[in-house]
Amino acid sequence: MDKQGNRALITGINGQDGSYLAEFLLEKGYEVFGTIKRNSVSENQTARLDSVYKEIGKNLIYADLCDQSSLISALHKSRPTEVYNLAAQSHVRISFDQPVYTALSTGLGTLNLLEGIRIIDPTIKMYQASSSEMFGNNIDSDGYQRETTPMNPVSPYGCAKVYSYNICRNYRQSYNLFVSNGILFNHESPRRGSNFVTSKVVKTAVQIKKGIKNELRLGNLNATRDWGHAKDYVKAMWQILQYDKPDDFVCSTGVSHSVKDLVDYTFSKLKISTDCVKPDKKYFRPEELDDLKGDSSKLKNAVGWSPSYTFEQLIDEMIEYWDQKL
Repeated sequence: MDKQGNRALITGINGQDGSYLAEFLLEKGYEVFGTIKRNSVSENQTARLDSVYKEIGKNLIYADLCDQSSLISALHKSRPTEVYNLAAQSHVRISFDQPVYTALSTGLGTLNLLEGIRIIDPTIKMYQASSSEMFGNNIDSDGYQRETTPMNPVSPYGCAKVYSYNICRNYRQSYNLFVSNGILFNHESPRRGSNFVTSKVVKTAVQIKKGIKNELRLGNLNATRDWGHAKDYVKAMWQILQYDKPDDFVCSTGVSHSVKDLVDYTFSKLKISTDCVKPDKKYFRPEELDDLKGDSSKLKNAVGWSPSYTFEQLIDEMIEYWDQKL
């Protein structure tokens, strides 16, 4: 396959991570292509790409991880030097409602893409979006999860991600493909979907402040997560593919906060009472994941990555976004 310069294909380019990664790679001088799924509400489909749509609109390709022929077509059209596989059914709670679709898109979809690369151009470098959800409730004695922590997922999403992680390692070892896993812990931004807990908390808190809503219903307030900013994490994705060999890296801030911490900080910042926060069984998972906190020492030592956003700066940015939008 004839390639010129740095060309990247981002699956799921219109998601939170895909949109930030597209902006980052364009600044690096890449020609950026991306796959999107057909959506009947096409007007909203590329909203996160508004700032770069003029540059990449012509390079958006309809494809689906469950449809290997569409992935092969996307690889032919884009002729990439790097592929970033960010597409997935990515909502953990919803994976319990749609376990088969999650397994097909988040799990077997990665295999479809790997096979496409192996057949069409095995020199392509591939980044796989792996997840801290793969660890489940396993945590090392010092309270952290790292590359060597045993994986024991507690959701269909986590199980599908473990399959993707392992099939990437298998293809790397079997076919000498440059395939790296980024085991990313939770990362948020103003572009995060509003059914994810950070956006849900911040958006609803702003709505309560403005008198639009009067309560916030949540699941497990005691669950802790290692929350970073998506802008920091897409830089790590790129750095991982620039490393001299394919490998697997945890990407995290190393600091955890509970959902209750998130609620308390957000409501305090907006100067409103948390009395309107109510527990709701609807939002509890069938099997809970209690604590996530990552050790990204390997990544920091290998490529010099470090997060620039604190938890508080991240939430402040999200509060400002929703305050202006609503």
